[in-house]
Amino acid sequence: MFGTQSTRDISFEFQSQIPNWRPSIYTRRANITVKFQDLYGFTVEGNVDDVNVLNEVREKVRQQGRVWWALEANKGANWYLQPQISSISEGIALKSSLKLSALTNTITLKRLIRKGIPPVLRPKVWFSLSGAAKKRSTVPESYYNDLTKAVEGKVTAATRQIDHDLPRTFPGHPWLDTPEGHATLRRVLVGYSFRDSDVGYCQGLNYVAALLLLVMKTEEDAFWMLAVLLENVLVSDCYTNNLSGCHVEQRVFKDLLAKKCPRIAAHLEALEFDVSLVATEWFLCLFSKSLPSETALRVWDVLFNEGAKVLFHVALAIFKQDRRPSKL
Repeated sequence: MFGTQSTRDISFEFQSQIPNWRPSIYTRRANITVKFQDLYGFTVEGNVDDVNVLNEVREKVRQQGRVWWALEANKGANWYLQPQISSISEGIALKSSLKLSALTNTITLKRLIRKGIPPVLRPKVWFSLSGAAKKRSTVPESYYNDLTKAVEGKVTAATRQIDHDLPRTFPGHPWLDTPEGHATLRRVLVGYSFRDSDVGYCQGLNYVAALLLLVMKTEEDAFWMLAVLLENVLVSDCYTNNLSGCHVEQRVFKDLLAKKCPRIAAHLEALEFDVSLVATEWFLCLFSKSLPSETALRVWDVLFNEGAKVLFHVALAIFKQDRRPSKL
């Protein structure tokens, strides 16, 4: 759907700007700005070091892809759909009925996903492991088409807010910020607003749904991923009118920050800075606005397999990354 660039392409893009590197390269290259398009069509801007880091990460993902392909060749295309064990106690309880290979697959899968799902396999793995495929199987095949046709032309407070937010969702993206992109995103969001009237539409879902559309192969698959995300994966009531679930998440995260990073928490409190001012967007948009798309989707890889706890781990990691030991 979108043009991508290999490591070689990215290297050539900035190599022409640095014909002769001198001994002062380490001070000069920080001022060289490089722009390129990532795997999902977003424009990324950074210096030479940023590009080198991204190239290294992409190479690790490619290497990880070889592991996935090898497992598919040895165990079958859907090896990860064998019975999964979510806890040690469950593993003990089911020891008599589950094969040892199932436990091995569970451990292997968790490690693999934490290292990143290859982009080409991401739609299939997400749809299977998240429960979206199972959820779709409980309704008639025509459910999504019937839903979108039934709500076409209807106007509600949710549809008005969706129409207001469409042009503000990743502006400048080569597909999302087009009439076709807006229309597709609108159908997904409006459709879900009628499926779950308690949620309707909440600002932040536009970014989540947009990124799902870029990853999944079809519009309908993106809809079901959104459904399983809101109904099964995330904390309940995160996107309802009063955002009660989101408020709970913020209180939990504030306590977690104080426990895991007491010096940072104390410093922020001394500044009278409320962490929810930044963390609320992180949790509502699932880091889709705060992290580069390729990084955010690595977070989502784990989210769809291990649940909402990963959001707290990532939020903590961001605060830890910004620590200044000399001051804190």
